[in-house]
Amino acid sequence: MSEVVDELEDSRAPLLDHLLELRRRLLYCIAAVVLSFAVCWYFAEDIFAFLVQPLLSAGQKTLIYTQLFEAFFVQVKVAFFAAMMISFPVIAMQLWQFVAPGLYRKEKRALLPFLLATPVLFLLGASMAYYVAIPMALHFLLGFSGTVGGVHQQALPAMGYYLSFVMQFLFGFGAAFLLPVLLMLLERAGIVTRKQLIGARRYAIVGAFAIAAVLTPPDVGSQLLLAIPLVILYELAIVGIWFTERKRARETAAALETE
Repeated sequence: MSEVVDELEDSRAPLLDHLLELRRRLLYCIAAVVLSFAVCWYFAEDIFAFLVQPLLSAGQKTLIYTQLFEAFFVQVKVAFFAAMMISFPVIAMQLWQFVAPGLYRKEKRALLPFLLATPVLFLLGASMAYYVAIPMALHFLLGFSGTVGGVHQQALPAMGYYLSFVMQFLFGFGAAFLLPVLLMLLERAGIVTRKQLIGARRYAIVGAFAIAAVLTPPDVGSQLLLAIPLVILYELAIVGIWFTERKRARETAAALETE
């Protein structure tokens, strides 16, 4: 007990020191974003060319812009989104270095795996969106082109709308794949339990399909591509919580035996 108290006392610092440390960490984060933005601005056209590959594969060869400044702001947004993704590890590390001194050793060991798993799961979800969901949605939406009732319909997507469409998919799928991290953190904080999650399984399934209906176009294929992984991730979170509960039980039993 005295060791825990000493550890907590060593981690305390005056309020001014905390504010100075917070300012220093924020400056590092801003510097990382600005530097990443400068690099991504140079490669903005290449990044956007990568983002339009699903559109080209779907047979659409034309992108238009209806406002004079639209192409410029699309390039700015592309550079900013790419900069945020590139600088995320630096931002996460600065956040960890600011929070970690105030945590117990056990809390550090518990939170670090979640911090490391976050970018991996986000990239996994964004990759699924780019390589699977976006092409399927584009094939569905562009399928309305052609002659209907004697009138020729042709898709002429604008650059800004297409970028928003792609970012909605990438960030939507990426954030959705963080569900296990969120649920395990809630369980770790004592907000939910594994039994509660098991009891709410049917509501979680309905919620997964509701989220998929909001984040994807109104075609069944795209909705299933998001809803089914969400349900699987929910089940994986329950399994992960079961393992952590067993681990905590063993640690508690070992601590009682040492006493």
